[in-house]
Amino acid sequence: MLHDYLISVIRTAVPAGVGAVLVWAASALGVVIDSESSTALTAVVVAVAVAGYYAIVRALETRWPMAGRLLGRKSAPTYGGNSTPGG
Repeated sequence: MLHDYLISVIRTAVPAGVGAVLVWAASALGVVIDSESSTALTAVVVAVAVAGYYAIVRALETRWPMAGRLLGRKSAPTYGGNSTPGG
């Protein structure tokens, strides 16, 4: 149970890190936003980058399971029959 939990955390943290790196790379390449819009737009861009990366890798993983390595693990976690938290 704890092992699956840790896998799920890794598979969530990796796309968040990739999203942050993509946004950093855009700023390093000179993409500049005015200071009033910067915070909100950065949050939206990071969220879209993370969601997009995760969706693409999950889609690839259904066809090629090794693509799961792009989420930090080669296989998706498996969960028991009881889907309620703590159960």
